[in-house]
Amino acid sequence: MEKILIVDDERSMRDVLSIMLKRAGYAVTVSEDGEEAIAQIGKEIFDLVITDLKMPKGSGLEVLKAVKAAAPETVVLMITAFASAESAVEAMKHGAYDYLTKPFQIDEVQLIIRNALERRRLSTENTLLKREMADQSSFARIIGQSEAMQKVFDVVGKVADNKSNVLICGESGTGKELIARAIHYKSARSQRPFVTINCSALPEPLLESELFGHMKGSFTGAIANKAGLFEVADGGSIFLDEIGETTPATQVKLLRVIQEREFRRVGGIQDMKVDVRIIAATNKDLEKSVAEGTFREDLYYRLDVIPIHLPPLRLRIGDIPLLAQHFLEQFSKESGKPVPSLTPGVMQLLLAHEWKGNVRELENFIERVVAFATGSTIAEEDVQGWFHRSAAQPQPYSTDLPTDGLDLEGLINSIEKDLLLKALERAKWVKKKAAQLLQLNTRSFRYRLEKHAIKGGRD
Repeated sequence: MEKILIVDDERSMRDVLSIMLKRAGYAVTVSEDGEEAIAQIGKEIFDLVITDLKMPKGSGLEVLKAVKAAAPETVVLMITAFASAESAVEAMKHGAYDYLTKPFQIDEVQLIIRNALERRRLSTENTLLKREMADQSSFARIIGQSEAMQKVFDVVGKVADNKSNVLICGESGTGKELIARAIHYKSARSQRPFVTINCSALPEPLLESELFGHMKGSFTGAIANKAGLFEVADGGSIFLDEIGETTPATQVKLLRVIQEREFRRVGGIQDMKVDVRIIAATNKDLEKSVAEGTFREDLYYRLDVIPIHLPPLRLRIGDIPLLAQHFLEQFSKESGKPVPSLTPGVMQLLLAHEWKGNVRELENFIERVVAFATGSTIAEEDVQGWFHRSAAQPQPYSTDLPTDGLDLEGLINSIEKDLLLKALERAKWVKKKAAQLLQLNTRSFRYRLEKHAIKGGRD
């Protein structure tokens, strides 16, 4: 609900405007003079301020200057019974949206207010769009025909219109933000804001200010009132990336927003009600973090209402040719080059690579391929030495028994899972060939895959 402040020393004018605007669905606050209005502006962020020009305590120009100092995005409409060209010019020079002379027609005021608020909305949406474009991954759509990704798509389709919170888990580079966007834009909230923030990118004080907003003077550098992202996302969705990196203090505040649907700005004294769907993401094992005491158990269960697990690229290698072709076309178009083709040998290298950076690593690899491409075909020698390898070489398993003993079953399971994955990678994820490499029959090999929850591959 948009918030409007009415400032006028005439009670009848305050009452007429207040009744009209409340009926139109706005949240209205009234002040009878400039001093009271300036005090209100210090406590609250308004979408629109309607102020008389001449008042006994504090003029409309003083109110206008206070608004623009505290919240520059707030739209100000000036009204007066003593109009002059000089006062109009002065008001417009200090940032007033429009200037009305009393008496005026109600229809005229309603139209100007609608246009003023629409300008405010467009300004906010433009800011959000620029932010989204800056944050957005360079691939614009989700690509995947593998069984694992089809399951993810199925879940997205089923839960998009649900109001419940979503927790997306997966390694870095698997496309968690793309899934979050898909959920939002398939939902009934799609026409409202989708706001993103990386919780690991900011220290705690700045993160709190970004999420919940702040009031002018609440800390060093707070030179104006600022709406937080929860407030900006009202009616829409907020994507909290790397939620596992938040501090206990921030987790407490997030829990309150989820439970009470309200929060308080930094330095503020009023609670703000919001209707926001929270979509969180992490590359951490939050259950382990809960057990270690670094993540609140109650917050975890509040977020994990609808869990979505994104598979790493190494477990959906059937999607690699599709992704590679998509990135070839994308980067060729951006650079103005013809789309090159990959030889079968290069494709085999792509299928065999571990892709620890997942889709993002593949994307960067193909961008480099296009940048260096000079012909119509990319061969193995063209990408020689381009694949990233682990910094440390794997160490042979030790048969020494520590003085305090060891978890034998855990060690054996770890070795078994490691060898299963290595066999699958060497066999290009063809299960029959991988089983032969380990001298196992098909039934025994499948049993071990299920035991270690290893999914993907081809028969």
